[in-house]
Amino acid sequence: MKVVLTVLARDEADIIDAQIAFHLNAGVDFVIATDNASRDGTTDILESYVREGCLHLIHEPAEGLRQGEWVTRMARLAAQEFGADWVINSDADEFWWPRGASLKEVLAAVPERYGIVQAFWRSFVPRPDDDAFFAERMTLRLSQHAPINDPTSFYRPVIKVAHRAAPDVTVGRGNHSLVGSSFEPLPSWHPLEVLHFPLRSTSQWQRKVELQGVAFTEHIERAGTGYHLKGYDALKRGRMSDQLQSLFVADEEAASGLEKGTLASDTRLRDVLRMLRIAAPDSKTRRFAVPSERDGPLLLPQPTPTEEAEYAVEAAVLGEAYVVRAERRLDAFEDRLRRLERTSFRRP
Repeated sequence: MKVVLTVLARDEADIIDAQIAFHLNAGVDFVIATDNASRDGTTDILESYVREGCLHLIHEPAEGLRQGEWVTRMARLAAQEFGADWVINSDADEFWWPRGASLKEVLAAVPERYGIVQAFWRSFVPRPDDDAFFAERMTLRLSQHAPINDPTSFYRPVIKVAHRAAPDVTVGRGNHSLVGSSFEPLPSWHPLEVLHFPLRSTSQWQRKVELQGVAFTEHIERAGTGYHLKGYDALKRGRMSDQLQSLFVADEEAASGLEKGTLASDTRLRDVLRMLRIAAPDSKTRRFAVPSERDGPLLLPQPTPTEEAEYAVEAAVLGEAYVVRAERRLDAFEDRLRRLERTSFRRP
């Protein structure tokens, strides 16, 4: 069985090296990456993995953040040219962690009748920016016991999907779904979790807000994500610094969150990346080992019974959150229908 990861990146030099190396060591066989006009060294990092023979790189110079179109192109390429059986469409700030020995093992266990596996974000909170590597600083994860339904929050429970490869697949907005697919989703069981690091530093967040804010406000692909538009509004008003300070979790707040159980200490990614670090001639662009440079396979820590119970709680929260969103969409649809009926009634 072959697992292919796709990733779309633009100016992600602080994380893309770790992201690709982690997945290759966690069970991904090959990576297809699209570099969208990066200027911060991301391209050099991606090209270093091309030289290792484990990544196919697409240079995409176009503006406009046409994510659905570009990810669909990669997902189809995975099936048509790279022999994928399963495809994981990932953002650069996501680390797909298997609830088992490896991504390959977990996906191989999916019954044949199912073609879509639903994972969900487990988001790490931003810590004060001291220029240290993100995985060393960001070891506190939000522990959700109830759904956050604020559309402008980083921490809304969000579904992500992995899917069986198909040459005609169409990937939906944000890599959260497939469009018009005949694949049947695997219900209830979430064998993959997505460790999510959306806000890692002041400079990274400001650059992301600038890029996505412009794309969304020009309606290039879709309406803007709430927290990106909120950040873009703060940027235009000259209040980006204030917004960032309100998002960073200081030591006192972190201690309180750990005590209350709203935050959890999670060093899994940090510990794995420490094991994968290398000092190689190519270290200016690639600082982590690919599988061929290691003596044996990466052994991921297995969850304890307590961690499994916590994971089940968050999976239940995910379901509650999507019920609320469905109800909101229905309310909005009914409201539009009432307005149309009133308009039609008034016409002569």
